[in-house]
Amino acid sequence: MTCPVFPKPAKSKASLWKVFFTKRRSWLDALYERSYGMKMGEYKLPGLRLYMVNQPELVRRIMVQEVGNFPKNRLLGDILEPLLGESIFTTNGEQWQKQRNMLDPAFKHARVQQVFGLMQDAANDMLARLEHHRPGQDIDPEMTYVTADIIFRTIMSTQLPPDQANRILEAFVRFQAESPKLALRKMFNMPGWLQRGRSERKRLQAAQEIRTAIEDIVRPRYRQAEAARAGCPQSRAALEQQQDILSSLLLTTDNTTGQPFSFSEIVDQISMLFLAGHETSASALTWSLYLLALYPEVQEDAHAEVVRVLEQQPMSVEAIRKMVLVRDIFREALRLYPPVGFLSRECTHATDMRDKHMPAGSSVMISPWLIHRHQEFWDNPHGFDPYRFTGKNLKTPLSKSYLPFGAGPRVCIGAAFAQQEASLILASILRDYRFTLAEGFAPQPVGRLTIRSENGLQLVLTRREQQTS
Repeated sequence: MTCPVFPKPAKSKASLWKVFFTKRRSWLDALYERSYGMKMGEYKLPGLRLYMVNQPELVRRIMVQEVGNFPKNRLLGDILEPLLGESIFTTNGEQWQKQRNMLDPAFKHARVQQVFGLMQDAANDMLARLEHHRPGQDIDPEMTYVTADIIFRTIMSTQLPPDQANRILEAFVRFQAESPKLALRKMFNMPGWLQRGRSERKRLQAAQEIRTAIEDIVRPRYRQAEAARAGCPQSRAALEQQQDILSSLLLTTDNTTGQPFSFSEIVDQISMLFLAGHETSASALTWSLYLLALYPEVQEDAHAEVVRVLEQQPMSVEAIRKMVLVRDIFREALRLYPPVGFLSRECTHATDMRDKHMPAGSSVMISPWLIHRHQEFWDNPHGFDPYRFTGKNLKTPLSKSYLPFGAGPRVCIGAAFAQQEASLILASILRDYRFTLAEGFAPQPVGRLTIRSENGLQLVLTRREQQTS
């Protein structure tokens, strides 16, 4: 039986220096066979002590029960700060809580439903571009483009032109490629001057290019919000008429101080939403298409479901809800290839877990990649089975063993947005196309900021009405 691609782990743990010099391409390369069965592991690096925690009860303790004792790791903040600033993705404590309270209204269920039409416009434009897809062409750039386009339309009511998209997305590719190198240099306690070399300059330049593009879009809207707060009724009316997420962020205020987001805070949050909203969704959608191409029988089942639903009603939020298999294909892609393979936390004080004593300041890693593939938690852990979610044979409850969006108070604020977006895009493609992998092609998973295919995804698309029986 065909199995989805899976980087073959080494037999044993690599030495520290081998990790530093040969595993910088992808953190997946540093995993070894025992990684996929461990409940907890310890790694002593020159710059820090790191603990890998995969036991569900301990994961719940870290992410749900004792959140204050295990804040986001400062190393992650240092790496992402040039792009995300002090956004909800990296902040902790009262600052994080204030930001979360102010962001939540923009991502309420009703708001996510409200932007469906904007999502659909972007999906329809994607279908028009797919008319020109060449057999064997890489589909990954299209998934990256359509998810970025959706973010710009739904958050800022701005369509993303191809030339601007190419500049922004190319800059993000550079930022993502260089970031793991900085992380390793910090983890190995390299001198500061080595952390500020040519690689770091390239990374900072890429981050600034992205932020500048976002600032140029946000600035006139922010000035409009300032005028509204100064008492201009026309500006307030214009803001309230906008149906996008940015208008909600511009109008919201802190419950305690009554103050709105500053311009830099808005840019930080929008940059975070852009990164989390397009990169993670693009990764998961590309892997979903790969899995559907690898399993044509599942693809046909999903196509039949989409056709059956759309015969009864047009594409809509209600129609998407009825496409259970489409939803579960995306859920299974998130299980096998979670966009964020590691969730990084930090011990604020000395802690004991299992047989380990974790000093204050230790780094704690929770790995959806490993938990989702742990044989004690899943049947056929490396296999593709989207039907498992509607069956009754799950080894462990999803609340314990499935965390593609994290867990606890810091669960991804855009989870519902991502699932609605993904179901729409997959349903649109499944309705119109049958697709297969290019002959001889196999993707190569790599782990950086997200889990991507290093060589893209080469697909052959065939329009359904062009097929003969």
